Amino acid sequence: MSTISAHTPVGTLRFLYAVTVLLTLNPALQVLAQDAVSADDAPPWVRSAIGTASGSQAGFQNWAEGGVNTLALSLGLNGTASRSEGVWSQKHTLRLTYGIVKQDTLDFRKAEDLIRFTSSLTYDGDGTARIFKPTVAFGVRTQFAPGFNFDKDPLDSGATPPVKVSDLLSPGSFTESVGLSWEPATWFSQRLGVGAKQTVVLIDRLRPLYGVDPQDPVRYEVGIEAFTDVDREVFENVRYKSTLGLFAAFNSEDKPDMVWENLVTMKVNSWLQVNFEWVFLFDEDISSQVQIKEVFSVGVSYNLL
Repeated sequence: MSTISAHTPVGTLRFLYAVTVLLTLNPALQVLAQDAVSADDAPPWVRSAIGTASGSQAGFQNWAEGGVNTLALSLGLNGTASRSEGVWSQKHTLRLTYGIVKQDTLDFRKAEDLIRFTSSLTYDGDGTARIFKPTVAFGVRTQFAPGFNFDKDPLDSGATPPVKVSDLLSPGSFTESVGLSWEPATWFSQRLGVGAKQTVVLIDRLRPLYGVDPQDPVRYEVGIEAFTDVDREVFENVRYKSTLGLFAAFNSEDKPDMVWENLVTMKVNSWLQVNFEWVFLFDEDISSQVQIKEVFSVGVSYNLL
């Protein structure tokens, strides 16, 4: 009988998927068990889930000044769940985004694509532990669909663009950390600790693009992790959210990896909102330059929870 090793792409995918599911569901399973025993005594979950949809369209016919027909659509989901019970508090966040764009006679192309999940468990004790709170955190970052480079072949394989350069868990990153959190205000928190990072690329021919050994689907790193979280209403109906993640590996002389995400949400009314997002990503294993993404969108939002 044949077996699937955890070192094969399929085996790695199944292994990582199983670990992610267990880590994600473990707090929920504990909560279900507690609720079954003492449903009346358990504190409630604070949940929110907001679905968003945005789009834009421009069409031209016999337009003397020129122009390009375009159509862009984007869907998103932002969810949070938090709970405090005694000296323990947990928080889970999920962000899903996917967008497509069509320009003139070209086929539809992917514009936005993000899967992001974070989870943390914090101990809020007495004395020093009330100021610097012991925290365990876990995070996942990947995408839904294949991505292509339409300008060149970064793999130098001789292929004619468009060239596939990414897919689900190619790349994907998993982070785990143990450290201390400082929360001087309800809208600001800072975490610092020892962390581990796994960069996953299941498609072997894409591994050189992300600094992963062609013979191994995962690059393992251990180092210092810092994470800053800001979530504040700066003006009425204008909210600013920002997360800054830094990771410096012990066994690398490269500059620290950085993911800095910023989102400004402006609510026009109960269902219409304007979003402005900019993201800065730096990882010397991928590129010596800072990668920048900017998104401006106007669309509808709906509170699912």
